[in-house]
Amino acid sequence: KMSNTAPKTILIVDDEEEALVHLSNILRRNDYEVVATSKGKDAVSLAKNLKPDLIILDIIMPDVDGGDVAAILSEDPATAEIPIIFLTGILTKDEELQGRKTGKHQVIAKPIIPDKLLEIIRKTLSG
Repeated sequence: KMSNTAPKTILIVDDEEEALVHLSNILRRNDYEVVATSKGKDAVSLAKNLKPDLIILDIIMPDVDGGDVAAILSEDPATAEIPIIFLTGILTKDEELQGRKTGKHQVIAKPIIPDKLLEIIRKTLSG
């Protein structure tokens, strides 16, 4: 199927400003529309309003953690189908996540390797 030319929108959620800027720059350079927030609770309303094509979600955040954001979104039919890529600085967190991540969600360790992230994004968005 032909993909239409409208850029895909990616919502990035990370409480580290530096990480947000870094990720946003990588994605914008690769022609994605980017919306970024540092607060988990804002991520939920942004996701519901924007219906992004993909969410990149930090797990460890001070207000609402990424796992909870994902759980809230998965309960709403409007956002349940949005794929999520979890970011984590703690790899052992992966095992804990296995329990609550669905098949379509991915987990990537920080620090981010841009090429690897972009490859996962492309695969995820192409279904």
